[in-house]
This record gives sequence, structure tokens and C-alpha cells, in this order.
Amino acid sequence: MSIKATLLRSGMIIKHEGDLHMVYNVDHRTPGNKRAAMQTRMRNLRTGAMIDYRFRAEDFIDKVTVDEVEFEYLYSDGEGHHFMNTENYEQMALGNDIVGDSKDYLIPNMPVKIEYYDGKPIGVLLPDTVDLTVVETEPSIQKATASAVMKPAKLETGLVVNVPPFVGEGDKIKVDTSEGRYIQRVQ
Repeated sequence: MSIKATLLRSGMIIKHEGDLHMVYNVDHRTPGNKRAAMQTRMRNLRTGAMIDYRFRAEDFIDKVTVDEVEFEYLYSDGEGHHFMNTENYEQMALGNDIVGDSKDYLIPNMPVKIEYYDGKPIGVLLPDTVDLTVVETEPSIQKATASAVMKPAKLETGLVVNVPPFVGEGDKIKVDTSEGRYIQRVQ
């Protein structure tokens, strides 16, 4: 189904340059006396890479409809990442090519949605935020308040994010899955 670029919205899945992309945000720009354009930020569903792209307002884009099926993440091993369908309890293993950067946020028993296009899994849809435990970071500074100074922290999944100085090892933090950034400490 083709739609005009001006109808692009966050969350849509489109076919762009032969690959499927999920649109994360859209900004309609009309600079002075020039032509209008749709500035988009989208994620390639095959590679997981985030790209910025500007569509002209008069461009037509192929909108894709995908099926989302509820799954529960179980574990990862040498064969891939294992998921269980919550309806019929069938298990399935997906490789890194399909899971992409989502693997950095997967923790056992986490509910996720797996997207299907033409009967094949194409990606893993994560919740907006995930609570992860800090396993390695510099010691916390006494009487540290939230300041502009951040320090790196390694999380239980291997992901490294910047956190405020008061976050220490063993703390649970909330992480934004779309940008991979620290939001807050969880009590």
C-alpha cells in the first residue's frame, strides 16, 4: 500500500531501499520558500541500524503491514536466542540477524512481540523501557547528586550505558530501549 510521505507517523513500518524500516519519529519541515520535507528517524528491521532520512512531501512510500505475535524470551546460547509463544507454548530460536540490537535488552521471562512479514520473523519488538541490573561500574561517590557528569556502567546483558555518579553495582536501573540510555534508578 503506497502512502504520501506527509502521512508518515511514528510506529509505521515502511519498505525503503529494499529493506523494512520502523519509523521512530517524524518531523514535517517547511523551510522558508523551499519545498516541504519529512525528516524521519527509522530503524532497519534487518540490521537494527538507526538512520535519518529526508523524504520529499510529494514522495510515495510503501507502507507494510506486519503481524505481531506475543512471545516470552527464554535464554540465549550458541544456536541463537530462544523464545516461547505464549499462546501455544511452541519454542523458536532466532539468530542475531533477526534479533539485532534487541539482544542487549533481553532478560529471561521478558514478554516481547515478534514481528512477522510474509510468514517469516523479521524483528523483536521490545517494551519502551527495561529494568536491568548494574554488574560493573566505578564506585559510587558519597553525597553525589545528579549532575552533568556521567560514568559508564555495564549491565547484566552486557550493554554499557552512561549513568549518574550515585548509581553503584547491584542497583537496578530503567533503560530506554529505543535510545539505549539511562532513565532512572529503580527502587
